[in-house]
Amino acid sequence: MQQVIQLINSMSPYLLLGFLIAGIMHAFIPGSFYSRYLSRKTFRSVLHAALLGIPLPLCSCGVIPTAMSLRREGASKGAVVSFLIATPQTGIDSIIATYSIMGLPFALVRPIAALVTAVMGGALVNSADRDTSDDTQQAPTRTPQDKKTLTHLIKEALQYGFVEMMADIGKWLVLGLIIAGLITVFVPESMFAAFKDNTLMSMLLVLCISIPMYLCATGSIPIAVALMLKGLTPGAALVLLMAGPASNAASILVINKVLGRKTLCLYLLSIICGAIAFGYGIDYLMPHEWFAPTIIQTAGGCTHSTPIQWACTILLTILLLNILRMKLMHRNTCSCEHHHDHCHHGHCHTDGTAALSFTIKGMNCTHCRTNAEKALRSCPGVESVTIDLQSGKTQVTGHDLDEKAMDQALQSIGFEMT
Repeated sequence: MQQVIQLINSMSPYLLLGFLIAGIMHAFIPGSFYSRYLSRKTFRSVLHAALLGIPLPLCSCGVIPTAMSLRREGASKGAVVSFLIATPQTGIDSIIATYSIMGLPFALVRPIAALVTAVMGGALVNSADRDTSDDTQQAPTRTPQDKKTLTHLIKEALQYGFVEMMADIGKWLVLGLIIAGLITVFVPESMFAAFKDNTLMSMLLVLCISIPMYLCATGSIPIAVALMLKGLTPGAALVLLMAGPASNAASILVINKVLGRKTLCLYLLSIICGAIAFGYGIDYLMPHEWFAPTIIQTAGGCTHSTPIQWACTILLTILLLNILRMKLMHRNTCSCEHHHDHCHHGHCHTDGTAALSFTIKGMNCTHCRTNAEKALRSCPGVESVTIDLQSGKTQVTGHDLDEKAMDQALQSIGFEMT
């Protein structure tokens, strides 16, 4: 229990800093910046996609609609796959958190491994897709938004970093810490002794567990540390940190549906080969002491958390409780509306504006909602879109609404309209 508390206290200052930087990036860097350089089937577009994706604080579910949206706006399949591989593995928040608890070498290797793996996967997809025609549909040009003031951008950064992003990955971070605590208490010290002389077997075991399971880049850190405390090699821990966030059952299904089975196979092959290659490099080519988590390095001494660490942990807890409060209030509000209001599939207002109501399946975070709104607004006749993330209930208003076009727009980014 003491090690788990020490783990949380060590991570909390860096997590808060990561959330802040993520909010600044979201508010001050326009979204068009990320799709400007990704359209051609070239190595440069694949490299740009990886470099742009590595610092982005997108989770494994949020990256799916974002990448599919880039595809609709003209990005090549290779660039989309490169973005899908690199982005969820790292992020400015997870890099900082990795440094805080696993040390500088791990914090450096993670983005390098993500870059190499993403470029390899994107290049393979572009090579296999070279002779096929590109059926990407350009999204309609939208008018630029009014220029925002500095005060508005700062508020947007704080709202995104400490509310929206906290809501996206907060539960996965808490779940990761709980799993780490359970591993520390219940997993016997001898569990990984059987794999001591068989690194490949331990890596394959980790791959089988982590590829279909949802793990965010930050939430996977305490799990990896807890497993290393039980004897897992640093290389196998890196496999968990790479394969867990880079893939899950949802991303596998969406990639297969939108980009095709061949692209899916190359995507998974790149993740598996890249993770094993870098895992072997850590275990056999680099000193093990470089990759000992800082919590292990300080375990022998009498270390105490500083007042700043405790203050950051308390602040992080308050922010997480605020997200829980908001979700509970929202659930109660939806329950009341459900009992008092009757929702119709579609109706017309007196001014001739049509309204269409339906439910979107597959959304898990604010990035999902943002991309769904973006896709619906690109459809003919749509004037406004309102989406409730928790329930998926959506209302679209406009003139001459085309339900089939909206359904196709949502399917193109991996969502389903019911």
